[in-house]
Amino acid sequence: MDVINRIESQLNDNPVILYMKGTPAFPQCGFSGRAVQILQHCGTTFAHVNIFEDPELRESLKTYSSWPTFPQLYIKGELVGGCDIMMDLFQNGELQKMLDSANAGNA
Repeated sequence: MDVINRIESQLNDNPVILYMKGTPAFPQCGFSGRAVQILQHCGTTFAHVNIFEDPELRESLKTYSSWPTFPQLYIKGELVGGCDIMMDLFQNGELQKMLDSANAGNA
């Protein structure tokens, strides 16, 4: 399976997925750590991919998403954005609504 098919498979298989530096238990940058904190505060279930474990995926995802930095949050296969966008959406209550909607069918 080529890398684009792997990305699409991950997006299809996980209603909420965070492409990040490190893992939720051991984030390897402050932005990834903050993104995990936001998602945990929202009480959502989410998948994660440590981009350091797959350099090919890391580079291909930048092109796939047209987003050059990490973390990258996807909800229902759509790019939401990085940490700053997540924080804005969290503060205005929109992120919680998006996460609740994405996970409603998976409870």
